[in-house]
Amino acid sequence: MSLKLFALPTRPAAGPAVLVWCALALACDADPSGPPTGSGPTVASPNGAVALTVGTAVSYDATQRGTTFGAPDGGLRYRVTFDGASGGLSAEGATIRGTPTAPGVVRATVVATDALGRTASDRFALVAFAPGLGAPALPSAPYAYAGALPPHFATAGAADNTPADNPVTDAGAALGRVLFYDPRLSANDGLSCAGCHLQSLGFSDFPVRSVGFGGAFTRRHSPGLANARFYRPGRFFWDQRAESLEDQALQPIQDPNEMGVSLEDLTAKLQATAYYPALFAAAFGTSEVTSERVARALAQFVRSLVSTGSRYDRAFAGGTTPDFAAVFTPQEAEGEALFRSAGCATCHTTAAQVSDTVHNIGLDALASDSGAGRGAFKAPSLRNVALRPRYMHDGRFTTLEQVIDFFDAGVQANPDLDPRLEAPDGTPRRLGLTPAQKGALAAFLRTLTDSAFVTAPRFANPFPPAAGGPPPGTTVTMQANAFHPATLSVPPGTVVTWTNLDGIGHSATFESGPVGSTPTFVSGSRQLTMPAARGTYPYYCAVHGTLMSGTIEVR
Repeated sequence: MSLKLFALPTRPAAGPAVLVWCALALACDADPSGPPTGSGPTVASPNGAVALTVGTAVSYDATQRGTTFGAPDGGLRYRVTFDGASGGLSAEGATIRGTPTAPGVVRATVVATDALGRTASDRFALVAFAPGLGAPALPSAPYAYAGALPPHFATAGAADNTPADNPVTDAGAALGRVLFYDPRLSANDGLSCAGCHLQSLGFSDFPVRSVGFGGAFTRRHSPGLANARFYRPGRFFWDQRAESLEDQALQPIQDPNEMGVSLEDLTAKLQATAYYPALFAAAFGTSEVTSERVARALAQFVRSLVSTGSRYDRAFAGGTTPDFAAVFTPQEAEGEALFRSAGCATCHTTAAQVSDTVHNIGLDALASDSGAGRGAFKAPSLRNVALRPRYMHDGRFTTLEQVIDFFDAGVQANPDLDPRLEAPDGTPRRLGLTPAQKGALAAFLRTLTDSAFVTAPRFANPFPPAAGGPPPGTTVTMQANAFHPATLSVPPGTVVTWTNLDGIGHSATFESGPVGSTPTFVSGSRQLTMPAARGTYPYYCAVHGTLMSGTIEVR
């Protein structure tokens, strides 16, 4: 209760007007049922992304021992809800319990309510990782990635697509290397970028089309990544759909047929991984994980993949004028001269042998794939070309000799054929090479193999085989009457993909019950998850019997 002063005017009576003042009046200025006073609960210390392991029971306190929320007016009660499927988890009060059933990211929201019904909420990620994933083994100081180019790469350097705001740094490329090889970047923790770009193949792949995390195929054959830095237009993929290497880096991660992870889930997974904060801090100054930083680090690593150690490079001996006779055999020297005189060097330019732009090379009379438009495609550098098992955007050729035969006499009369492949009368140009000249060209192309590049530790998988995540070789191909590779060593719980390259029936039939078997299938891919128990698990093809057999070792 409080006292209020107010005045009432009165009608005039006989005599002077009288103003009657009521000095005191009782009035209620607060209704006990009205709105509460004071502040409600607040989020004091948000939950970060929480790391869980598939198959391992969890009990997690979403209040973080009472530190998540601040409650100046008293105690709180809690409730946790999940966005969509909970992946084997449940909640009672603020405690999340259960056993994650599959790799993935679950979003949870913990709501705190005080005695007056006021609330505060905190939404966070629960990241279930596949079992057996490990940490990278890195040197105490990063490898040198940002070194100067040799003098004979000066013309290639003029086509460098490195943006001013993302130069290659040692720490940035070191982070990019870990990201490139980390299977955590895929939806099921079973596929890394390196799964489709193998160092031993010049960062290309075996199959016509690579196999994504769930068994689906990529759009086209995986190109080699060497010298990707040197392409003045700066666009990437065979069809140039990515405006930059930074843009390209995130597209396979998000592609539902390749790695299948949203950018929101990607950042949550990396935030929940113990070794990333220090790597991001070294690369970018703070430990903050963002998809933009992931793109920048991956782009730095790919731009560091510069091949300068082939026999071709040794002919320059640190200068700009080559002495091929001092390094090449007579056949190789003849092939180098043919490479220039036959016109190969007009499209595969500079000492880095990189594409100058996109070209329609007349693979077909009518292009079934429009590529970058009108059947034109960007070609990767020819470095380590002899190591690649397939060639062209569709992987149609399997040997250098087939490629040379095509350019010699197989170019088709396509209406959009590149003028450099046309004769003066407009028909496809025919080189008329002799068998000896074809052999010389193939010999020269093999001088572009850089054995130091394909074995360099700074470009290699940093995850130790015994403790790391599933290596790039978790795909087994089926062809003729053989599995490739016939023996595969993987961590417990690894998802192994079998891809049929034949168009005839194959299966992967395990003798051990816990593994199971794929059905017999004639194309595409099938997957099986290896058991948690270590051991050797033999299998065979139900169609071809034990003549077609393989072994998976769970280490």
